[in-house]
Amino acid sequence: MGLLFYLYLSASIVLMGEEVNAAIHLRSWDTRNGLKVSSRKKGSNANPEIRQRISRRLEELYRRHLSRHDEEVVSFYEPGVGYNKPKQFVEAEQKPFAISLVTMDGEVFQAGDYNLPFALQSISKVFVYGLALEDYGRDHVLERVGVEPSGDAFNSIVFDERNNRPFNPMVNAGALATTNLVVSGDTAEQALKRILGILRRYAGNWSLEVNEVTFEAEMRTADRNRATAYLMRSDGMLGGDVETTLALYLQQCSVSVTCQDLALMAATLANGGANPATGEQALAPRYVRDVLSVMHTCGMYDFAGQWAYRIGIPAKSGVSGGILAVVPGKLGIGVFSPGLDAYGNSVRSTAVCEEISERLGLHIFAGAGEDALLGPGT
Repeated sequence: MGLLFYLYLSASIVLMGEEVNAAIHLRSWDTRNGLKVSSRKKGSNANPEIRQRISRRLEELYRRHLSRHDEEVVSFYEPGVGYNKPKQFVEAEQKPFAISLVTMDGEVFQAGDYNLPFALQSISKVFVYGLALEDYGRDHVLERVGVEPSGDAFNSIVFDERNNRPFNPMVNAGALATTNLVVSGDTAEQALKRILGILRRYAGNWSLEVNEVTFEAEMRTADRNRATAYLMRSDGMLGGDVETTLALYLQQCSVSVTCQDLALMAATLANGGANPATGEQALAPRYVRDVLSVMHTCGMYDFAGQWAYRIGIPAKSGVSGGILAVVPGKLGIGVFSPGLDAYGNSVRSTAVCEEISERLGLHIFAGAGEDALLGPGT
């Protein structure tokens, strides 16, 4: 089990420029493989006054960013259509914006449209990669898909020719490879059931389903992904039926989630693969490290280097406007806003994550003195 310990600490959280003294209760930590795993079930330890103060600061953050960034938006993604310029996209659908934070104690703080559903899109790649690792182990998966940043757009038809594999599981070609691994031992129906089951476990939400309207729209316009998949099969990178793999991949991308779901999924990864609200283990801790490593270097498309430099925490984005960000052992972050930048990442979600990381000193290379989530002597 590793070293178990019980720790009660007070953390001075400098959130949105003001201090909020929060009591963070961490219990039954397991430090297997260097990962801290909380076994606490859903409940609340936070003082109501503390909760109100944190919620108020989060609302201030939400309001501040809601009024900014419109001029930075390059496009909006619409399933079945593609990328629209702001003037071509329905104005009401440009407005949704939400922020959700989940602690390792299962506490949820959120603001905005946090119950509005949207498609998981490329964020699904994170969880299917984890499922493939559990099915086949690190070495076998590494033979089929690498872990190197490609430096190209997520939908580029470019491969690691030296090793005859996609560069990483966060680009479309790599995601097709991991989905192909998951379906290779099952029927398409069984594989989809397994993928939905694991997504539900991460989110602690057993109502997650594929949005059939989104899926059908994606299937109608899947020419580029279809071309990628057939080319991969011709080079021995995919096995089995290409159309089955493609359909399953687009189904996982079409699963509807909310911002709260996204933050809980992030918190599960931050908590060593155990959902902090339900206690269920979604991914073995030894594979959480692999998933977070790839998210850190490859999760933000060809913006991944800038993200690592400026924000410095593992993350994954999707073209629907969601960003899932993980602060290992501390926090899960979900942000949603559909306006995208030139890389296909949400403009507003990126800005929010950058402010939270800077204010709380969350960068992976931040010193202890910068980390506002650590108390004295920790």
